Amino acid sequence: MNPNETLEARLERFWAEADEESETEPSATLERILSEGAASPERALFERASLHDFLGQENAAIPLYRAALDSGLAPPHRTAAIIQLASSLRNVGDAASAIALLRAVDEGDPLSAAAQAFLALALYDHGASAHALSTALGALTPSLPAYQRSVSSYASALVSGGNDLPQG
Repeated sequence: MNPNETLEARLERFWAEADEESETEPSATLERILSEGAASPERALFERASLHDFLGQENAAIPLYRAALDSGLAPPHRTAAIIQLASSLRNVGDAASAIALLRAVDEGDPLSAAAQAFLALALYDHGASAHALSTALGALTPSLPAYQRSVSSYASALVSGGNDLPQG
């Protein structure tokens, strides 16, 4: 490890090189980075949760994400933790909780479009296919080079009846 490398740079490199086939090596490497980089407790919880998630261990990740958020994890990692927690919840069959978390992400947040993508997935899993498609189209619409108004209208029409909107 380069002693002049920042915690952010070390973590970025770690995630770029992480190998999901091995549980032991990434865990040991992450712990070393967190201790040497003097990560805040909430940031360390978030990174550990992310590793569990990366390794397909959603049930181990969920309480760590919650603890990081409850401990005051700051932006931009806060929104990432919300999205990743929601994704993990969806993966373990709790789409309703995922929907509630993702709906709370502010429209002005830099990760808002990503939150909308995961919201669409959670809505679909919850059986709200029209709302899922409408959400996905709504997130996509601003990036379209043409037909924004048409796609936006179609997205709105999909849910105008509200017949498959999950409550909560």
